[in-house]
Amino acid sequence: MTRRFSTGKLPLKYMQALLGRYAITDPRVVAGPGVGEDVAVIDMGEHYLVVKSDPITFATADIGWYAVNVNANDIATAGAVPRWMLATLLLPEEGTTPELVEGIYAQLQEACAELGIQLVGGHTEVTWGLERPIIAGTMLGEVARERLLTTTNARVGDTIVLIKGVPIEGTAIIAREKADLLTECGFDKATLLRAQGYLYDPGISVVAPARIAADFAGTHAMHDPTEGGLATGLHELAHAARAGLVVHEAAIPIYPEGLAVCQALGLDPLGTIASGSLIVAVEADRADLLVAHLKAHGYLSAVIGSLLPPDEGITIERANGQRARLSRFDADEITRIF
Repeated sequence: MTRRFSTGKLPLKYMQALLGRYAITDPRVVAGPGVGEDVAVIDMGEHYLVVKSDPITFATADIGWYAVNVNANDIATAGAVPRWMLATLLLPEEGTTPELVEGIYAQLQEACAELGIQLVGGHTEVTWGLERPIIAGTMLGEVARERLLTTTNARVGDTIVLIKGVPIEGTAIIAREKADLLTECGFDKATLLRAQGYLYDPGISVVAPARIAADFAGTHAMHDPTEGGLATGLHELAHAARAGLVVHEAAIPIYPEGLAVCQALGLDPLGTIASGSLIVAVEADRADLLVAHLKAHGYLSAVIGSLLPPDEGITIERANGQRARLSRFDADEITRIF
């Protein structure tokens, strides 16, 4: 029987084997495709060019804003500054109007302007078979050679700090796309509006806090959890670092509206798309200082775990002190309601 993949990311082991078939032969490629690696890195001489491509497939409202920020986040996790963006915009046959197209372009331009990014190209078309708009963004940035951070830089013994809580993007998407469903579940208007506002507050951008963390002595790596939520992001970090991991459930900041949305719909907040938060691997004796430094700049953050020898596995410590395997969500929890 032919194997079929479910909606969401392809399984980690499958992707690892698939990517392993194709060797990078260009010596200027500093970092190529890899599970848990956020970006590609190309040696341009005095600096590195950092490149990322990511689509927006769940959201329809404010899709342009999502596309810019999600791609810029990955550039920032490498310690780089996002500079240029290309956007491929695929539009459905039904319902595509000049107002829709111009609205999406306005979102792209506004989000780019806020982050100092130039929209330099891409492609736009009406595409057969689509039910909603899809944007595939490509972001380019640059970083000084000595300032590059990759997830493979994380190491056993590092402490894991989470900047901002979870699940920011998932809360915003569900509240915007499934408002009627949440109303049926008993959400009042004020709570629904707060959840919808998560796109901007606490916000899905991590560019500013990533810069703070990248400049902090002792930071080894950063990774932003996206599809599959915080749990999958932690799996990806540990995989890239060839390490084990323990995360302390009680230490994870979960926003109240996000928790309420997930509980109402039977979703796990740790497996719900989590752009807007940032995982940092930092030297253990510097972790508390980093948290204090981030707090001084106005960012919620918390020590949530540590990287361990690989034979200790990837686990979550419950409130009762018992450890269990940390679930990985190849299919984001949000797919269960879309």
